[in-house]
Amino acid sequence: MRSVNAPINAAIIVAGGRGQRVGNAGGPKQYLDLAGKSVLAHAVAPFLNHENIHQVVVVIHEDDGELYKTALNDHASLLAPVTGGETRQLSVFAGLEHLSKSKINKVLIHDAARPFVDENTISRVLAALDDSSAVLPAIAVSDTIKRADLDGNVEETVSRAGLFAAQTPQGFDFDTIYKLHRKARSELAGRSDFTDDAAIAEWAGIQVQLVEGSTKNRKITTKTDLEEARRYMNGALPDVRTGHGYDTHQLVPGDAVTLCGVLLANTKSLSGHSDADVGLHALTDAVLGTIGAGDIGSHFPPSDPQWKDAQSHQFLRHAVGLVEAKGGTITHCDVTLICEAPKIGPHRDAMRTFVAEIVGFEIDRVSVKATTNERIGFVGREEGIVALATATVVMGSS
Repeated sequence: MRSVNAPINAAIIVAGGRGQRVGNAGGPKQYLDLAGKSVLAHAVAPFLNHENIHQVVVVIHEDDGELYKTALNDHASLLAPVTGGETRQLSVFAGLEHLSKSKINKVLIHDAARPFVDENTISRVLAALDDSSAVLPAIAVSDTIKRADLDGNVEETVSRAGLFAAQTPQGFDFDTIYKLHRKARSELAGRSDFTDDAAIAEWAGIQVQLVEGSTKNRKITTKTDLEEARRYMNGALPDVRTGHGYDTHQLVPGDAVTLCGVLLANTKSLSGHSDADVGLHALTDAVLGTIGAGDIGSHFPPSDPQWKDAQSHQFLRHAVGLVEAKGGTITHCDVTLICEAPKIGPHRDAMRTFVAEIVGFEIDRVSVKATTNERIGFVGREEGIVALATATVVMGSS
């Protein structure tokens, strides 16, 4: 867990442009549909999901408040949007001004028109900022470059050696880039036409370090770019993940057990710090496994008194929320209970209904099965109950 006084890494998503070259159908390009979500929602998600980005703010046009709410109203972890200026430079400055109220260490500045930025690119920029004040992700130019006159006639072939195509997010030490933006506004007598933030660093004599960008991190500028992005999304293979969970609890003297949220009369009870629902515990671990988020004990340690006798549906609901925050949708859950008693069959549908309500989908997407251990081992001796579970998640589908 981060210390209260730990430095904060933030991201500014610049979304105030009008996107005129993409056409005006449906509004500015950052709010147009791309595979069921806005371009802006795709651009924001990797920063919200990155474990080392702690604050994300979007800078919008003054006329786009309703469009923004429609595009991102389900992202409670976003800071309130900031109104930008007439140029990209002024919009970034507005975002920096807003963040200056917090203790920001590193800031990444990203264009909303780049919906395909990935976690690895963000991580490379953050890592490079440990040793540099300004970092630029870029791709080496591979095409032959021509310089032309105003009439479109080729004047010369330009050597592509040392030429790179700049991308975002561009990363900076926060105090450095904030001071440079203020300096540019005061010293250049109102000049506000820097097209990216690396250019401001270059103007001030700050060395900008290049890191590897991504060929997928393309910018949507024209209508053709948008159409190609839609084709790419439609043709991309779905990111389907399966998580596995296992749990067991000891049986002790008692009169009931809770399994998959349903209280069942029994000659013994399950021992545990919480309500010892092995079914929901195993399923929680399975759900956490789909996003590599550890196990139930790392989120709800048994040593913590606040979870004493807690109901296990809280744990499952927490895991479901983490998957949704990562942009995933749980599509199926399967739980197998291994016990000699009680009989599960009469209560199977009640368990399925309970799990379906917690996860938020139809009952036919939940399977609950049971088997005995043929009187073998600790389960056969009725010393404990075991649960196995799997969860299936499709990422990027919510």
